[in-house]
Amino acid sequence: MIADLDAWVEKLRQKIPLEENELELLCRIVKDLLMQEPNVIPVSTPVTVCGDIHGQYYDLKKLFRLGGDVPETKYVFMGDYVDRGYFSVECIELFLCLKARYPDRIVLLRGNHEGRQITQVYGFYDECMQKYGSTNAWKYLVDIFDCMSIAALIDDKILCVHGGLSPFIRTVDHINSIYRFQEVANEGLYADLLWSDPEPDIEGFKRNFRGAGWIFGADVAKEFNQINGLELVCRAHQMAMDGYQYFFDKAVCTVWSAPNYCYRSGNLASILQLSETLERHFEVFKEEDPDKRTYPADQPVRYLL
Repeated sequence: MIADLDAWVEKLRQKIPLEENELELLCRIVKDLLMQEPNVIPVSTPVTVCGDIHGQYYDLKKLFRLGGDVPETKYVFMGDYVDRGYFSVECIELFLCLKARYPDRIVLLRGNHEGRQITQVYGFYDECMQKYGSTNAWKYLVDIFDCMSIAALIDDKILCVHGGLSPFIRTVDHINSIYRFQEVANEGLYADLLWSDPEPDIEGFKRNFRGAGWIFGADVAKEFNQINGLELVCRAHQMAMDGYQYFFDKAVCTVWSAPNYCYRSGNLASILQLSETLERHFEVFKEEDPDKRTYPADQPVRYLL
């Protein structure tokens, strides 16, 4: 079988999942690409940075409409493509097709939801079973999650990672020493980077209420940026009602790209557009118009935290 990537991209832009044999081939292609990428991917500007998607397919289409299609726009996505939304399968398959077709124009980082354990709780496993009738598609896709990179470094000045910092990582170079080709455990360096959150009311690091990772204060965030010559740590992982949120005198920023999260939260979403001179512009947007989307009438959203 020969991969017709352009046809597959168009198919997914019509919200039609791939056939199982097409998905298996796609995952083999993308796995080879991802395994060649370092833990920390160097990225040059201009580039657009995006946060959580969580299977909100219609809002993802709106994101591309506002930000530009691949390959005209280069993107860094910071993980959490699946779970909670109705269309995780279509979203992740579209991302993988774009990666296979334009590997240098889209970076796919791993989020804390890109794993076996959590996708069996928050909806992606069930969705794969519903749409494919077996566990095969889910297995192909979670194997891909194990290959996704951990971080991106934009012009040596902006570090993108899904969650946040770790008390045991002082340099960006240290991230490249992590063995990433595995399920993410509940503790350790890998988990910290995918699960941690900034917290304005503390100093240093404290255990995270999520049960994995840490909460961290302004002191350690600013020290990390100074040590590594960074202007910003850009992350996702937490809903921001206004679509984005700065912390610690703009040392850390949350970018959130799932508007009206779980179809009920009422929040805005954003993408961060970075110019060649690292000027920042947040494109803030609402959920897609109701007349442009349809949802399964008999499926309540069951996967809120």
